[in-house]
Amino acid sequence: MFKNIREDIASVFDRDPAARSTWEVMTCYPGFHALRIHRIANWLWHMNLRWLGRLVSHIGRFLTGIEIHPGATIGRRFFIDHGMGVVIGETAEIGDDVTLYHGVTLGGTSWDKGKRHPTLRNGVVIGAGAKVLGPIVIGEGAKIGSNAVVVKDVPAGASAVGIPARIIVDDQDRSREEKASRLGFSAYAVTAKAADDPLAKALQGLLDHSMEQDHRMDQMQRELEALRGRAADDRAIAERFDPGRLRQAAEK
Repeated sequence: MFKNIREDIASVFDRDPAARSTWEVMTCYPGFHALRIHRIANWLWHMNLRWLGRLVSHIGRFLTGIEIHPGATIGRRFFIDHGMGVVIGETAEIGDDVTLYHGVTLGGTSWDKGKRHPTLRNGVVIGAGAKVLGPIVIGEGAKIGSNAVVVKDVPAGASAVGIPARIIVDDQDRSREEKASRLGFSAYAVTAKAADDPLAKALQGLLDHSMEQDHRMDQMQRELEALRGRAADDRAIAERFDPGRLRQAAEK
């Protein structure tokens, strides 16, 4: 138990530069408190003391603003930053080294009694306000953008942004998103399938054209610099082998 507490405190220092001391983490971090309370509620839940587990969970919600169902499975070094408004459902499964920011919901999309909440693999990071819904799997090391609404699996190492979320997995997607961010909007905040939305398709076409123009301009600049360098070399050679100077030298 004490080993887990030390790991949880260390994870706060690893992921929050505002943390100043162990005492501050233990007394002023609601994410740390919510996790400790959940460990107790989860133990009671698995001991078939379901009502008592729910009561402990409810007290934790009242104290921290974070609602974690006692049936949820949470791995090691789990970190909730700020925490207010986080909701984690009963059948949610969270791996090791996962980070959640405030306003995140790991929710369900049906009233079935079975698995209905997400599974988060190791190292997942979910931005503030994101909603991850249904019995989907977020792969290891994946990232969910702030306010994204994710309703389908996210591959390991990929990113998901937008409403509903679009998966960013290849270099073209990443370049397009970076270009859109520089222009002040998200390329994937419109629809999950850009081909189904004329507006999103037009925006992506403009972004692709802009990236192609940037690439051509960079190439032209490199070629001009290369020509400028060759011209300078030619001038140096011409000055070095001036026919007039050679003729004067021969006459002497």
